[in-house]
Amino acid sequence: HRRLGKELDLFSQHEEVGAGLIFWHPKGAMIRHLIESFWKEEHIKRGYQFVYTPHIASEELFHISGHLEKYSESMYAPLDIEGQPYRLKAMNCPGHIMIYKTHLRSYRDLPMRYAELGTVYRFERSGTLTGMLRVRGFTQDDAHIFCTPEQLVGEVIGVLDFVDYVMARFGYTYKAYLATRPEKSIGSDEVWEHATRSLIEAMDARGLNYEVDPGGGVFYGPKIDIKLYDALGREWQGPTVQADFNMPERFDVNYVGPDGAEHRVVMIHRVVLGSMERFVGGLIEHYAGAFPTWLAPVQAILLPIAERHGEYAHQVAAELRAAGLRVQVDDRSEKTGFKIREAQLQKIPYMLVTGDREVEQRSVSVRSRDAGDLGAMSVEGFLRKIQEEVAG
Repeated sequence: HRRLGKELDLFSQHEEVGAGLIFWHPKGAMIRHLIESFWKEEHIKRGYQFVYTPHIASEELFHISGHLEKYSESMYAPLDIEGQPYRLKAMNCPGHIMIYKTHLRSYRDLPMRYAELGTVYRFERSGTLTGMLRVRGFTQDDAHIFCTPEQLVGEVIGVLDFVDYVMARFGYTYKAYLATRPEKSIGSDEVWEHATRSLIEAMDARGLNYEVDPGGGVFYGPKIDIKLYDALGREWQGPTVQADFNMPERFDVNYVGPDGAEHRVVMIHRVVLGSMERFVGGLIEHYAGAFPTWLAPVQAILLPIAERHGEYAHQVAAELRAAGLRVQVDDRSEKTGFKIREAQLQKIPYMLVTGDREVEQRSVSVRSRDAGDLGAMSVEGFLRKIQEEVAG
């Protein structure tokens, strides 16, 4: 993905900036935007609410959460702000808890599903950093579900359904692992057993086969790890679903039950994509840079044969953009064959050649990245074709 990222002008890293920090170029940023838009639309359909939280917070927050005790080796050194120690956030969950606790919640309000494309910062040794796949600053597609103990299994099933839908959209198959209690952990044996049983019950309900990853859980709870298989059969870290009874205890996170008394919520921590950096890096390799039309940063490029055809090419491009397509025009004074080869190297799904005949007939000569020469089409006909392809 590092070679393709450079060839396709998707992202870069810079020694002057530091290792493990990604710069998204316009084409890479467009791919990210399309994924994030899809992500947001699907979350709204499933009853999630979007939140935003600060990138730094007082150390006190991470003392309460237990991260300073159990996770400090992955956090950056404190910042001194007016004599008070602050930390760059390495996770989003404490911030979501703060939002939940701004009101007294009723059982009727639950489940509450908060989602955030939250950027976090984690220390990784320089020798472990790899392109977009292992970085020091990244954006998680994070969500936290606050629910009653009775709702836990159903909510986990809902997350697993969501994962299955999203992975199918990107053409991934996957395998599930149950990651159990690690040596460094918080909470009682009873709480860990309850959380683990709930995850197993949800996977069984979906008929999801899994393997056990002993000690692979996080310090506050067990998790379901989903490993993705790309087009070459390679395994990638993907979605995770974590059941947490411990952080609600540490933060005193409650709801009022039907009996009028306060009860502890249960938290589900989950990511569907993982991090945007790792997910896009994996997609670059999964598709070998040839993104499907709905995800391609440039969906079609106009190739005027001669200078006199340029005005028509720009006119067609404007029409296609107005209809929502992502289009460029290559009006350089180069031979058409050269421009087609360049477009193929850039893995653009469609090349639209315009010459005298196309100008006269108000058409385009269509060449597909995958299927080759498709012949002449009206502009309206090509637009319908690509819209149907994207919708499908």
